[in-house]
Amino acid sequence: MRERLKAAYPPHPDLIVGALLWGVQMLVSAMLALYMRNRMETSHAAELAILFFAGGLLSWPFMLPLGRYFAHQRRIETRFAAFFVALSAGTILMTAFLFAMDYRVFYSRWHASPGSTIWLFQFIFTGASSVYQFAVLGLRMYFPLGLICLLATSFALAKRMR
Repeated sequence: MRERLKAAYPPHPDLIVGALLWGVQMLVSAMLALYMRNRMETSHAAELAILFFAGGLLSWPFMLPLGRYFAHQRRIETRFAAFFVALSAGTILMTAFLFAMDYRVFYSRWHASPGSTIWLFQFIFTGASSVYQFAVLGLRMYFPLGLICLLATSFALAKRMR
């Protein structure tokens, strides 16, 4: 167990440079998808770029150690699967969380005062509706380039870790 935990902790350059590269890949993926769907004719392109970049950037430091933990001393297929699942789930969850927090900030001006029972219901249902909206509208921003980036990155990480 101790050896697995030690192997899961990546070097600092892998965390920092990897997070930046993964964030840029998710940014490019979202912008390409936006361009392919409507030629980027939206007033929210900059906000979407920041959202998808931040989702990739902030998910990497959590998901890389998780993937490394499950990939430790496994065959290459298992290492690939560990990184694929960790990166895909973590990036989607982090981006959905950031979208939900932005959604919450926008609607908070019409919500009850914090701490009340009504506020709690408003918080829960605002978060749930924003995650649903992200699932319907935001997940397609990862296709087609995000999937290619995910496959390539997962394969590179699996090959690199022995």
